[in-house]
Amino acid sequence: MKQQYPTRILSALIIGLGSVSIAHAAGFQLLEQNASGIGSSYAGSAAIAEDASTIYFNPAGMTLLPGMNVSAGAVAIKPNFEFSDGGTTGPTTFGGAPLGPLGGRATGGGDGGNAGSWGVVPNAYFSWQVADRWWLGLGVGAPFGLMTDYEKDWAGRYHSEKFSIESININPSIAFKVTDTLSVGAGVNWMQLKADYRKAQFVPGLLGPGTGGDLNAKVKAKGDGWGWNVGLTWQATPATRLGLSYRSKVRIDADGTTEISNRNVGAAIRIPAIGGLQGSYDADASIELPDTAIFSLVHQLNERWTLLGDVSWTGWSSIPELQINNAGIPDANLDLRFKDAWRVALGAHYRYSDSWTFKGGVAWDQSPVRDAAYRPSALPDNNRYWVSLGAKYNFNKSTSVDVGYAHLFVKSTSVDNSSATSTAGTLKGDYKSSADLIGVQFSHRF
Repeated sequence: MKQQYPTRILSALIIGLGSVSIAHAAGFQLLEQNASGIGSSYAGSAAIAEDASTIYFNPAGMTLLPGMNVSAGAVAIKPNFEFSDGGTTGPTTFGGAPLGPLGGRATGGGDGGNAGSWGVVPNAYFSWQVADRWWLGLGVGAPFGLMTDYEKDWAGRYHSEKFSIESININPSIAFKVTDTLSVGAGVNWMQLKADYRKAQFVPGLLGPGTGGDLNAKVKAKGDGWGWNVGLTWQATPATRLGLSYRSKVRIDADGTTEISNRNVGAAIRIPAIGGLQGSYDADASIELPDTAIFSLVHQLNERWTLLGDVSWTGWSSIPELQINNAGIPDANLDLRFKDAWRVALGAHYRYSDSWTFKGGVAWDQSPVRDAAYRPSALPDNNRYWVSLGAKYNFNKSTSVDVGYAHLFVKSTSVDNSSATSTAGTLKGDYKSSADLIGVQFSHRF
């Protein structure tokens, strides 16, 4: 009966996890797959194996967790994206035809307010030592997510008003202790992705000859795909452990609809469909989510201090663009030109007593968006620095809770995106961005 208890806990967490649409790692990757790593800026993530969340960062780490282990937590994130307009203009063509004096003009509207809002990223993990050298595990999390939400009718409305990506990933894993110092692990991943993209569509003649106006354009799509991950840990010396892990690309083929509808009009002044434009159309899109690799080091300096280091790589160049294929209306394209990105983190743990351990860390996180000409309002991303603090409290030898806080300083960000001048105009201005993360992780060994 006791062995069934952690399984019941994990089942309930999986049912309640749902999908997550907010995060603030570089690009739209969710690094926040546990809260126990926040305090040290996720330094040493592929080698530390503090709890069962090692299943995500390196499944080989399960061999450091005897018996049954359950870990669950949540990270609350508050990103800030504040835009200052610097000369945004509207589209220059419609349906391939020049808009003439109606095109390329200032769009009016405000700066869109703060496009970031609070979100929560939950996680749940379970590991089980089934034999002397064998471990099984299961992890559930959300490796990718994003949401930017601007005020309606803002200056950049033809580029984006709302963009959200939600994901859920289920990751069964296995680990084997090859020798007393070397362990290996592997897992498979099923991931579901949902997307919701909303913007304004300028239409000439909407209210009569020589006029123009906006319609709503909304794309909603959902798809899933499979991937895999592998890792190893090596206890190089009694005080030093190395970890290396890799997660594969995941191709998602998503299907959904594009809806074109009236905007800012009441029932008494309904605008008729313009050339049959308004309505719902089948849509599909494909995206190859990037692969990642992590190299980590953990060194026990003495009985009080543990030092951690991390170098990771993400293959963001797998996403040069996002093409939305529509049936019956023109396709849509986001020219992204993402580049591969690196992350470097350093951290330390201080064991104050048997009950308390304090954590600290810093990190540099490179953005896949490098050029103001291709920086989308849906993802006004840039390089950032992490500064974090945390603490772990052991109630006893089996039960612990982690809390962590991090502030992300994002480099001042300019945008001069004319990649879609003809259909969306030029988005020009500057972003002031930052983020705050706070998380709690509960872990128990049976």
